[in-house]
Amino acid sequence: MDDDVERALRGLLAALDGDEADEADGANGTNGNDGNAGASGDGHGPTDPRRLSRVDAYHRLNAIEKRADDALWPDRLHGTGSVRKLRLVGPPPANEAARSPQAEGNEVVVPAYLFTPAGAGDEERPGLVLPHGGVHSNCSTRYAVVVRELLDQGYRVVAPEYRGSTGYGREHYELVDYGGREVADTHAAREWLVEHEPVDPDRVGVLGWSHGGLHTLLNAVEYPDSYAAAYASVPVSDLVARMGYKDDAYRGLYEADYHVGESAAEDPDEYRRRSPAWRVADLEVPLRVHGTTNDEDVNVLEVERLVEALRAHGRAFESRIREDAPGGHIFELLDTAVAEESRREAYDFLAERLDPPAPPEGVERVVD
Repeated sequence: MDDDVERALRGLLAALDGDEADEADGANGTNGNDGNAGASGDGHGPTDPRRLSRVDAYHRLNAIEKRADDALWPDRLHGTGSVRKLRLVGPPPANEAARSPQAEGNEVVVPAYLFTPAGAGDEERPGLVLPHGGVHSNCSTRYAVVVRELLDQGYRVVAPEYRGSTGYGREHYELVDYGGREVADTHAAREWLVEHEPVDPDRVGVLGWSHGGLHTLLNAVEYPDSYAAAYASVPVSDLVARMGYKDDAYRGLYEADYHVGESAAEDPDEYRRRSPAWRVADLEVPLRVHGTTNDEDVNVLEVERLVEALRAHGRAFESRIREDAPGGHIFELLDTAVAEESRREAYDFLAERLDPPAPPEGVERVVD
C-alpha cells in the first residue's frame, strides 16, 4: 500500500473511532453539544482532529479512494500515453459559504489531469477537454477506455476536476456550482492546454458524458471561439424538467445553502440559466449528441428536449438516440459492441473537425 494512502486510511479510522466515541458520549449526556466535550478526561476536545464528524470522514474516504484510483492510471493507459496531475485555477466562487472569510475573492484551485500520447514529443497536436460526469464525482479510471482511444488517435487531453468534484475535501465539494462557474473551470483547463502544451488552438474540442455533457454544451455556448467541435453523450440538459422527476434527496443537492439555495419551483429562471436546452439559441460550435431511451439517470426526455430546441433554433448538429442500449446511462463507457460502435461515431465526428494524427479508418476532414 502507498505510504500516503496508508497514513490517510489510518487517519480516517481514527476519525471514525472518535466519532463513535462522540455518539457514545452523547448517549451518556457528555457530548460536546453542551460545550463540555473536553471534560471527559480522554484529551479529545471538540477541535481535536481525531474527532471528526461523519461528513468530514466521508470526505477523507473520498480522498483515499481518489489517491488509490490515481495510482491506477499509468497501468490503465496500457502504454498509449502518460498522465500528469495539474493544479489550475478557476474564477472565485459564486457562493462563498463553503470557505473561510479570509479566502473571499480568491480563485478556486482546480485539479486536472493531462494525458499525453506516447511519442508525441513537442509535435503540435489537436486537443480535447474531458469534463467528468456526476453532480459530485471525479475523473476516475472508469474513463480509461475513452482516454486510451483518444490517445491512440493522437489527441492531447486535459480533464478538469472542477469545483464540486469529490476526492479533494469538503471545501472543494461544497464549492459546487452546477451549470455555473464550474463551466468556467472546464474552460480554464482548455486555456491552460493551449498555453502550456503544443496544441493547435484552432483544433480543440470538448466532450463529456452526463454532467460532463452539460459542461460540453455550456462550454460550446459560452465560449464559441474556443472549440472546433463538441460531443455530448447522455447530457443533463434541462434542470427544470430534471427536478420534476428526481427525488427530494437529489433536489436537496441543489437547494443546499452553499449551492443554488432555492428549489426550481422557487426560482425556475435560475435553473433555466443552468440548463443547456434553454440556451442553445446561442450555439455556434458543431455538435453531436447521443442518448438512449432506457437511461435510468438522465431521462431521455431531457435529450429529446435538447434536440427539439436545437431544431427550433436552426442550429447545426447531429444526434442519435438509441433504443434500449445495453447498460443504460453508462452504455458508451462499457466494452460492448454497441458501446464501441457509438464511441466510433463520436470519434469520427470529432476527427472530421479536429484532424488528429491517427484518426479512425476512413475519416476525412470536413473543414479546412
